[in-house]
Amino acid sequence: MALSDADVQKQIKHMMAFIEQEANEKAEEIDAKAEEEFNIEKGRLVQTQRLKIMEYYEKKEKQIDQQKKIQMSNLMNQARLKVLKARDDMIMDLLNEARKQLTDIAKDPAKYSTLLEGLVLQAFYQLLEPKVTIRCRKDDLPMVQAAVQKNIPIYKEAVKSKIEVYIDQDNFLSPDISGGVEVYNANGKIKVSNTLESRLDLLAQQMMPEIRVALFGANQNRKFMD
Repeated sequence: MALSDADVQKQIKHMMAFIEQEANEKAEEIDAKAEEEFNIEKGRLVQTQRLKIMEYYEKKEKQIDQQKKIQMSNLMNQARLKVLKARDDMIMDLLNEARKQLTDIAKDPAKYSTLLEGLVLQAFYQLLEPKVTIRCRKDDLPMVQAAVQKNIPIYKEAVKSKIEVYIDQDNFLSPDISGGVEVYNANGKIKVSNTLESRLDLLAQQMMPEIRVALFGANQNRKFMD
């Protein structure tokens, strides 16, 4: 049975509608698939960037923490150095005050002459030379001459040896020092400095650990004493 033109047109429309419906369904399926893949990729990228950001800020936090530790260490070292300098300044002030008081020693002739005798004899014993030269302040010359005369027989008796003593009256010690003597061997290459200042410096050096303990207390971290 032959189809009429109307029937043919109807079938064609039906087929076109079916094809269009399938095309729309396929397009929707593609869109859904694309959106799903997009969301998956977007989630992956977001997670990757989130991890990178977290890693970046974690690294930054570690750097800041390290910088804080370094800065704190530097500040503590600076504070420690300031404390040590303040302590050294206090000790220097103490020694300077002691040096000022040295001048009072020479003001008592009896005590000072006895002190000079001890300084001269000690220098003889330290040098143990047959010939020595003594230098002193000009004002101390009479006391030093008396000390030499008194100590020569004491020295001879103690070491069983003679000693010739020359007092240098061309080169006196500075009047600015507090007192005492310098004693040299014959060629002047060996010197015993027994001025009051040098004796104070030697005493301060030997007693420095005790001075520090007396002023600041014992250092619990210190294993060895000076």
